[in-house]
Amino acid sequence: MRLRKTISLVAVAGMMAGCTSTGGVRQPSGPETVAPEKALVLPPPGGPSIVSVVERKRGNGVEQTVSLFTSSSVPGQNFLKIQFFGASGANPGTGNAGFSMINESAIAREMAHAAPGVPMAASVTFLQNAYGPFGYASGRSRAGDACIFAWQQIRSSAAANTQARNFGMIQLRLRLCDARASERQLLGIVYGYTISGTFDGVIRNPYGAPPPADAALGRTGNPIYPDEGGYRASPMPIGYEPAPAVVRRPRTAPLRSAPSGQPAQGAAPLPAPIGPRVPLPGEAPQTSAAPEAAGAPLVQSARAIGVTVPSPDCLGDAAMTAVCRR
Repeated sequence: MRLRKTISLVAVAGMMAGCTSTGGVRQPSGPETVAPEKALVLPPPGGPSIVSVVERKRGNGVEQTVSLFTSSSVPGQNFLKIQFFGASGANPGTGNAGFSMINESAIAREMAHAAPGVPMAASVTFLQNAYGPFGYASGRSRAGDACIFAWQQIRSSAAANTQARNFGMIQLRLRLCDARASERQLLGIVYGYTISGTFDGVIRNPYGAPPPADAALGRTGNPIYPDEGGYRASPMPIGYEPAPAVVRRPRTAPLRSAPSGQPAQGAAPLPAPIGPRVPLPGEAPQTSAAPEAAGAPLVQSARAIGVTVPSPDCLGDAAMTAVCRR
């Protein structure tokens, strides 16, 4: 009897619990699509454009994959992947994401998965963008598409970690393949992307303390110019203009005397007179024109009126000679 009563009470309790449930549907925690403006990392102005943003919350941070516009025959999608580590207990019940330091073997596996079939060669040049050092590899597909795969880890120095702060870390990966762009153009995306996400509280700051101001500020003997081109290497005249270039006339043969009415030998012929004749020194001025000139055509009268330019030998005291009076 007691056993039957116990079973009956359990059944009644189960029925009551079923009646009091709300019947709501709960979606298990997993990746979800968010709006492009909520991306934790943004490409530079001018593209490539954002296609979608997939976010996955972790117990120790958040990770996003920002898919970018792709114009390439290489399989796969261009993307910017960002991971925030260090937010302990931010999303309980979702599990923690494991992370490790960057090493060559792990990067090689990520690279082969991101751009399959493209031979990539890592650059040995030290490069640095606004967030610190980064590395990248580049290559070309069989169709001639240029590809790069870049990686970056942002975290404060080991000395700052010993002060019980700056425990956050950010991992970035970039895969870009394009049929028309060059390696240098694709590399410009690494210098231009912007990290818009942050940690709550300074204890998770991954960037460390801000750098001090430049020691040259306010110090004499250290001029600062508005651009890197410099003004010292390209002086420009201010307040005056350079003197005009000297024009040298070609030398002419010395003038030789010639009969009256003919140009001197070695001199260029004088232009036809176009105005009233100016009398020479000692010559009586003319008061009226010749009567026959009044009835001449207009063209002839224009040719007959002019200014006779004296010869250089007939200037000054030499004008009184017999040759100049003719």
